[in-house]
Amino acid sequence: MRIISGKYKGRTINPPRNLRARPTTDFAKENLFNVLSNLIDFEECDVLDLFAGTGSISYEFASRGARSVTAVEINPVHYHFIRQTAGTLGFENFYPVKANVFLYLKSCSKQFDVIFSDAPYDLEGSERVIQEVMEGDLLRQGGLLIFEHSKKMDFSDYRGFWQLRSYGSVQFSFFKKA
Repeated sequence: MRIISGKYKGRTINPPRNLRARPTTDFAKENLFNVLSNLIDFEECDVLDLFAGTGSISYEFASRGARSVTAVEINPVHYHFIRQTAGTLGFENFYPVKANVFLYLKSCSKQFDVIFSDAPYDLEGSERVIQEVMEGDLLRQGGLLIFEHSKKMDFSDYRGFWQLRSYGSVQFSFFKKA
């Protein structure tokens, strides 16, 4: 796993073997961030990364100078890896949170410009994230929710759906806060 661009471009991150996450592929991540670079100013963004796993997406936003990055992960091994890696890289305004994503969404009072969710593909009810974010007050006006999912899922009739991007087996549904 590597950081694709920004201050830490090319930096390799080697998660320990006991991490059971499915990181977003470098191919999909690179294409996602190419799209985002045309949509947002990274340095003006507060980012929320849900189901952060290895922290790959969080590191990419932080490397590109995001104003703040909050990475939510419930697995203690993953959480500690994210915290340790962010510290090693010296990321400022990087906030790892060990929490259940659904409880976090209900209790969070901060607003974000970009929310990224990469729930395990087999997690039943993962689409509740879309409803919580789009019906709640977590996303700023004009903000983006990016929901990573398998090809089996279709969210085009969900509130705020904007577009679908497909990169191999990885799908990103984009939602906009009107």
